[in-house]
Amino acid sequence: MTATADPVTLMKQEVGKAAAALVKSGSIVGLGTGSTTAYTIQFLGDRLKSGEIKDIVGIPTSFQSEVLAKQYGVPLTTLDAVDHIDIAIDGADEVDPQKNLIKGGGAAHTREKVVDYLAEQFIVVVDSGKLVDRLGSSFAVPVEVIPMAITPVTNAIKKLGGKPELRMGVKKAGPVITDQGNFVLDVRFDSIDDPVNLEKTLNNIPGVLENGIFVNCVDLVLIGEVKDGQPLVRQL
Repeated sequence: MTATADPVTLMKQEVGKAAAALVKSGSIVGLGTGSTTAYTIQFLGDRLKSGEIKDIVGIPTSFQSEVLAKQYGVPLTTLDAVDHIDIAIDGADEVDPQKNLIKGGGAAHTREKVVDYLAEQFIVVVDSGKLVDRLGSSFAVPVEVIPMAITPVTNAIKKLGGKPELRMGVKKAGPVITDQGNFVLDVRFDSIDDPVNLEKTLNNIPGVLENGIFVNCVDLVLIGEVKDGQPLVRQL
């Protein structure tokens, strides 16, 4: 951590560090995806190197978190090799007052949901700009779709009142391809009054693999803020 880092970067580092500090020796840890979670993985590596903790293994939720874990010396395992996950740490694109989430800005929400829901404790790390009164206020709902079903799924979502848009690549011609080889529809809804039922309804459309609404799964939200130029971390 450098003295010249900007306040937002310092804040993300502090939130990532606060989450990493909650991991105990001997834990199986779900490693989330995103800019803030990247710092968590870095600080987990630092804690292992210093001997502060030992015997932890990580389960990555994306190629990004797998690469970072290897870079920072966090040993990895797979879901085939374990029977539980002690703690998962992940980011979010939106968090409502009931601690429901929209995730999937990085198109990793399918793997994230598998790992995060399995965890005995699920901790979310965000900056205060991700807090909303109601899901869908600022972020579309990502829906992962197998390629052959993109047209029927699009039509079904429109019938639900959603406005789906195929996510296109940046610096790449064509659509974004997930780690599973699928497409992502970003769906805007005028209002998400019942995220629990919408999550189920979307997943019941044939051809949908998973969507980015996460409900009734979060134990703790660590929120980073910058006040008077200083990074702060609070809990929800």
